[in-house]
Amino acid sequence: MAGLKVYLLKYTPDPELVVAKAAKVCYSRLSGEGLLGEIDKEEVRRLIRMLWNRGHLSVFEHASFTFSISGVSRALTHQLVRHRIASYSQKSQRYVDEQKFEYVVPPSVIKDPDARVRFQALMEEIRACYENLIKAGIAREDARYVLPNACETSIVATFNARSLHNFFRLRCCFKAQWEIRRLAYRMLSQVKRVAPTLFENAGPPCISEGICHEGIHSCGRILRVKIAREGARLERVEGN
Repeated sequence: MAGLKVYLLKYTPDPELVVAKAAKVCYSRLSGEGLLGEIDKEEVRRLIRMLWNRGHLSVFEHASFTFSISGVSRALTHQLVRHRIASYSQKSQRYVDEQKFEYVVPPSVIKDPDARVRFQALMEEIRACYENLIKAGIAREDARYVLPNACETSIVATFNARSLHNFFRLRCCFKAQWEIRRLAYRMLSQVKRVAPTLFENAGPPCISEGICHEGIHSCGRILRVKIAREGARLERVEGN
């Protein structure tokens, strides 16, 4: 159980500048060699915020971010690859020997001593079964059928900024499954370091838009957000 590790391997150089220059093509006569010049940082921020407010997020697609993700379960990556506008390269259980596989234990299982003992005992039973199949000459691509969703894996994922916004919108929500939510916040913190304006509104819709789409299944955070925003509004009014 090595634990979650996330690294931002590579990203578009000056991602916010690239997005701003793409916006210039859409909203001015600037093109061709004119795009080679620099744009003032304040102008970059202004353009990105304008794009966000207008919902013109296709321009965000010109910036991409590549992550190395490890210490996660196959259950997580099955959810991750459902975000189709991205590219993935995952550790193959066909070619990598999993006789010493690590596994992810959910927090709810860790909190229950009896459940944790039974969970770990089953993992060891599966490991023994896998090893016996390999020793019997069964190919790894067939022996892997006994491996659990808890089995740790690693994956490299590349998203453009627009696709990342969609990912954060869905997976930073408290209603998202705990493991992928934890991953989403790690990824968000890393892209915010290199593109703070591009991702200043990223996150669940209760934070980024002030709305919640979960209906009766809402976690209730939207109410706290609205109260906090109203309090901040009143402070500004009183301050004036």
